[in-house]
Amino acid sequence: MARLDSALEQFIGLETPEKLKARATLRPLAPHPRNSFLFLQGVSSPFFSRLAKALRAIDQCVNSISFNVGDVLYSAGSRTAYSASPDGLEAFYSERFRQLDVTDLVLFGDCRPVHRPAVALARRLGIRVHVFEEGYFRPYWITLERDGVNNNSLLPRDPDWYRDVGKHIVRYGNGNAFKLSFVSRAAHDMLYHSGGALNKVCFPHYRTHAPYSAAMEYAGFIRQGLRLLFATRRANQLVDEVAREHRPTFLLPLQLDSDAQIKDHSPFANMFEVIDHVIASFAAHAPTAARLLVKNHPLSPGLVDYQRITQALAKQYGVSDRVDFLATGHMPTLLSHIAGMITVNSTAGASALLHKRPTFALANPIYAMPGLTQQGSLDDFWQHPEAPDMALFHHFRNTVIHTTQVNGGFYTRCGIDMAVSNCLDVLMAKTSRIENYL
Repeated sequence: MARLDSALEQFIGLETPEKLKARATLRPLAPHPRNSFLFLQGVSSPFFSRLAKALRAIDQCVNSISFNVGDVLYSAGSRTAYSASPDGLEAFYSERFRQLDVTDLVLFGDCRPVHRPAVALARRLGIRVHVFEEGYFRPYWITLERDGVNNNSLLPRDPDWYRDVGKHIVRYGNGNAFKLSFVSRAAHDMLYHSGGALNKVCFPHYRTHAPYSAAMEYAGFIRQGLRLLFATRRANQLVDEVAREHRPTFLLPLQLDSDAQIKDHSPFANMFEVIDHVIASFAAHAPTAARLLVKNHPLSPGLVDYQRITQALAKQYGVSDRVDFLATGHMPTLLSHIAGMITVNSTAGASALLHKRPTFALANPIYAMPGLTQQGSLDDFWQHPEAPDMALFHHFRNTVIHTTQVNGGFYTRCGIDMAVSNCLDVLMAKTSRIENYL
């Protein structure tokens, strides 16, 4: 068993409780009042269990609720399991909040079905809600906000606010770097879902927020990997053409249908509707010399054939010769040469702004405001793309990082170490970092 624990630790960053205790090297904090934290679902990694351990080390009360077998495997400890009907969640939360005298709720993603009633109830009761999410500026930042993220963020959409606040905030770089590992992330995901078959027995009423089962996604990733072996050369050729030619090229980076930014924070039901909307506008209003590239998401499991969809829609609207699909491709090169980006609310939009590229947002991401993303209609964007105000962007970026981002990661041991250490003061603060400037 000891050898197995060691192998897991080396392979995916998991640690035994004994080793966690021995490795606790968190920086000392000033004494805090004792709060009662309740953890709900987290990211598929040991991050929540490590964070809970760090809070207990500073004499905080920590409990958690598990909704499926994966939650049990990555439990934050002092666990309660909920296996009843979703209809009873609000009453269940009400009772648990009272029994545990909860002061703080901690969760990953505020739009999961098991989280919505808890967040709504906590707001009514005045319980602080700490929402983690992938970083707005990746790869070395994660998001930690009060009350909500993305469209639910407390961040204003007023450019003058960022100009005013940003003058008083230091300039942030990319954060302290740490080891990134796709293998570690994939291994944690597989371990989290490894007990999925037992959910039907142990958690019969649980319904995942993801549109596909883990088994379907893993099979899709294998097929997608094989496709990329044949598609990479063509994708590299297209990227080289964009860099070499002076033809105006617009980029549409796809997002995942399972992403809350699509399901809950956009006017579109799925990416098919997005592609249809963008190609229809491109065909009717873009200059005849312009080209449109539709780029697949790097974490797409390939269960939807977006290349075929793109080609079919391009043919339907009569622009097959001006629309191409990119299965992969070097994003920094593309961003250095495109005429503009169209996005729903992807973090790729923030990268486009960083590269001074005109950007049109089809939804309401945190960066959708005058001076950053182009206002008006998509139909006009093709003809007159406007570059962002870079002074405003730097104020925006520094302010967002200062008020909502934590240096660290979710999936590797070194990234988790950094994130846990940097999260503690934020979690213990009585008011959010954004509220300090409102």
